[in-house]
Amino acid sequence: MAAISYYLFVWPLSHLPLWILYRFSDLLYLLLISVVPYRRKVIESNLKKSYPEKSEREIKQLRRKFYRHFSDIVIEGVKNLSISKKELLSRISVVNPELMDPLYMQNKSVLLVSGHFNNWEWMITAQSMLFPHKAMGIGMPMSSKFWDKKVTSQRERFGMKVIHSANYRAEIEARKEENIAILTLGDQSPGDSRKSYWMNFLNRPTAVLFGAEQMANEYDLAVLFFVVRKMKRGFYTVELKLISDQARTSDWGQITETHTKLLEKEIQKHPEQWIWSHKRWKREVPSDLKQLKKEQHEKFNQRYRNA
Repeated sequence: MAAISYYLFVWPLSHLPLWILYRFSDLLYLLLISVVPYRRKVIESNLKKSYPEKSEREIKQLRRKFYRHFSDIVIEGVKNLSISKKELLSRISVVNPELMDPLYMQNKSVLLVSGHFNNWEWMITAQSMLFPHKAMGIGMPMSSKFWDKKVTSQRERFGMKVIHSANYRAEIEARKEENIAILTLGDQSPGDSRKSYWMNFLNRPTAVLFGAEQMANEYDLAVLFFVVRKMKRGFYTVELKLISDQARTSDWGQITETHTKLLEKEIQKHPEQWIWSHKRWKREVPSDLKQLKKEQHEKFNQRYRNA
């Protein structure tokens, strides 16, 4: 069924010009606000708990704005399957690419970290054309093997190498003589609350993936936060911010706190441009959180600071 829908509908649709595809986005938006309210309960719960000061009317307006933006992201994701190199580079650009140049000249590999904010798919697909470092992206495979294979192949067609989060060490070791830029999105819900870094995010105690900070320390990576900003429909810019070029001198949690707070700042400016439909707050706060954080800090120092 997945193959049939792909070859008969999605793949042909992706070859249409974006101005036509946006008519499909308009239709999808109308369906979402009237007929098929995709994950409405999850979205409203997330919004209400993150913005307790907002009225029911304001939450409803924000939900509708999210659906409007989400519809475009879905359609732009379809277009990403066949978009040409020329068109992609005309629609996404980096405002300060020079931040990467000295790191490349110093043979310093980097970690690019952000979240599901605006069109992350175009950033993934375009990364190898935007920066001098060899592009790698870390993620979890999709539940459908067919879709995972198709989406991965399209993400990789301009030079990106997509790797599984469980295999990243082997892939990085195989390329340790190269200058690589590893892209990761750090706003997913972690699988284990006791292996997470706990902090306040969007007005709520939140379990945050700690993998980016571990990776930066393990391989001495420079860490840069990137934000994809929407300039107008179908056009985006990427801005970089250096968090640290000496990760092994940072205190425990400093990198995670910084990139998460930077993402939060962007979300507060344009909340509708973040993916509120994710079940982001699935993990319960550990009852012994204070003790857990102390133990995590000690283990981190033993592994990365006291060797």
